[in-house]
Order: sequence, then C-alpha cells, then structure tokens
Amino acid sequence: MEDNLNLIKRGIDELLNEDELLSKLKKKKQLVVKAGFDPTAPDLHLGHTVLINKLRHFQELGHKIVFLIGDFTAMIGDPTGKNKTRPPLDPSDIEKNSKTYTNQVFKILDPELTEVRFNSEWCSKLGAEGIIKLASQYNLARMLERDDFSKRYKSNQSIAIHEFLYPLIQAYDSVALQADVELGGTDQKFNLLVGRELQRTHEQEPQVVITVPILEGLDGTNKMSKSLGNYVGIDEAPDEMFGKIMSISDDLMWRWFDLLSFKSSEEIQAAKDQQADGMNPRDIKISLAKEIISRFHDEDAADNAEHNFLNQFQKKNIPENIEELLLEWEEPSILLPNLLKESGMTESTSEAIRMIKQGGVRINEEKITDPKHSVSKGEACIYQVGKRKFKKITL
Repeated sequence: MEDNLNLIKRGIDELLNEDELLSKLKKKKQLVVKAGFDPTAPDLHLGHTVLINKLRHFQELGHKIVFLIGDFTAMIGDPTGKNKTRPPLDPSDIEKNSKTYTNQVFKILDPELTEVRFNSEWCSKLGAEGIIKLASQYNLARMLERDDFSKRYKSNQSIAIHEFLYPLIQAYDSVALQADVELGGTDQKFNLLVGRELQRTHEQEPQVVITVPILEGLDGTNKMSKSLGNYVGIDEAPDEMFGKIMSISDDLMWRWFDLLSFKSSEEIQAAKDQQADGMNPRDIKISLAKEIISRFHDEDAADNAEHNFLNQFQKKNIPENIEELLLEWEEPSILLPNLLKESGMTESTSEAIRMIKQGGVRINEEKITDPKHSVSKGEACIYQVGKRKFKKITL
C-alpha cells in the first residue's frame, strides 16, 4: 500500500486529500481515474505528458483510466488563465483534433486498459432544463473566487455568462462518470474542487483531487509552450527531440527525470549518486533523451539520434542522411526567407528573417546574415537553420 501511494505521489503538486485516497485504496476496488482534455491543440508536447504519465501510474496499479475528451466543453471555451472570452471551437476542428489526441496518448497509455469518452455523451442530453438545474447548484459568489474570473471582474473586463458554465460542466463530468479520482494541472484546481462539491450534491462520494505541476520548457524558466518556442513535441523527429533535450540545463534535467521518466525513484537517485561521484551529467542526460525518444518512436530511432548528435555536435559535422527536397518555384530566384518558409524549415517568413539576422542560418556551412539574400534557380545547397535543422534543397 505504501509503495502504491508513493508511486501516485511522485512528482505531483497537491493531493486532496491523502486520507480519502488511502480509504479508497484500502477497499481494493478498481478506482475510476479521470482526466479531461479539451481538443484545442492537437499536437502534444512533453509538458502535456506529465499528467498522462500520472494516469499511467494509476493504470499500472490496476485502476480504470477514463481519458475524457471535452468535445462539449470545447464549444464553450476554457476560461482558465484567460483575460478575455475565449472563442469556442468549430465542431469539425474538435473531431479532427480528438482523433489526433487519441493517437498520441496511446504512445503512453495502454489502449486496452483505457476508456476514451466524450462529454457530449451526457452533456448534450441535459437540455435547457438540465443546464438551469445544474447552474442552480453553485453560486456566483463562489464562482468569482476563481482567480481569473476575479481579476477580470475587478478590472471591469467582460465575462460572458456561458463561461461560468465551464467549471460546472467539467464538474458534472465527474458526476456522470462517478469518478473516484480526478487529475489536472495546478491551474485546474478550482474546477476539480467544484467536481467534489457537485458529487456531494448528487450524493456521491467526492473524488480525490490530484494536481500535477507545470513542466518548465527548454529555457528552464517558463511553462513549456509552443508559442514560446521552448517545447519538445512528442511527434517531432528523433534528431530534433534529442538535440532539444540535450540543450537543457543540468538542474532542469533532474526536474524532467522526476516528471517525465518511467525510471523508479531508486534508479533516479542512483543516477544522482553517479553524478555526485564524478559522472558527466551529459551521459545521464543522454539516457533521459533516449528513454523519451524510445517511448514516442522506438529504440533504434533513439540509438540513431544519439549517433547523429555525437557526430554532428561533438565532431562538428553535417549529419548523415539529410532530407532532400526539390522546391518548385516559378520565378528565376527566391529570397532566402521565402525559401526557408516554403521548404518547411521555418514556420513563417518572419521567423526566417529573425533567424537570419541572429546568425542562425547557413548555406553550405557559410553563415548568411542578410535577409535579402536570394537563391537562383538550379542551385542545390545544404541549408541549416539553428543547430539541428538541415535540408538539401534544389531550387
């Protein structure tokens, strides 16, 4: 029992409360463990997987995992952390993103032991009468205790009435599923606690609430985020993932071990002892990178990524097996920022211009700093963006 509890508590932020969880575990019944995801951003990064890893821990202990896709709540728009009303998602986007979600999470969770549900199953049946009844079970004063609502109210910023429904609908999901445990990020704590209160109203045993911490991104300071560019996507190429993971600080490495690794606490402590005895932290970081890449790709991909990393960054060589691309272009020449964007080496021309000005772009190993540099048709060159992106492009 103690070992099980320690596994559940590893790397979490808060457990509300431990006595209730122990009571549920002592009954030796299969617990219903729920986590909800709004399909707003279909591409998961390592920050998202902190919570999914915790679901896996419960799965390993034999409990029922409900991976809940909030297709109904996505039509409301989660107001968490927002200073303005969030536009709802289009139903076609919700369906597309939901499929992407499930494909990605099953790289961590066992699909045979995971129940994927959509909260539209029960929320769509509520109707106007059900929504009014649900709204009557919570009051405005308590809702305004929520930090983001409170800040917007005090600063006279608009709060749409339907936004108050979001925490209530999320709470009602726990009632519909008769959840024993709900997991969420620290920013979801208010919503999870509303779930406990609503379950009491429906004469259910309240769920245990577990919040997991926010994973710091590559910079070691800010929350991992695609918009900040400090993320590692779980669908990224192995070489890209390896290089990014190897770029984190030695201190952040241990934080990532605690939140992302499937190694036992004893194994992680043994690695810390090895570093204290003089082992190069780079070698320990390599083991973390290979573990993560093996999870989302396979062991061969991890081995190849290690080989390419050591070859490229320690020997300063251009990596082997560079992707080749024939870029169709009607004009006799193309500006370099446009070439980088059209070839997929940058997401936009503005990003390309920024990288060029910062000295992060090379053609055939020669640094290019002029954003107006043009490339003539017929040229075949090796282009490098940043430290890890290479392509051989023929125009």
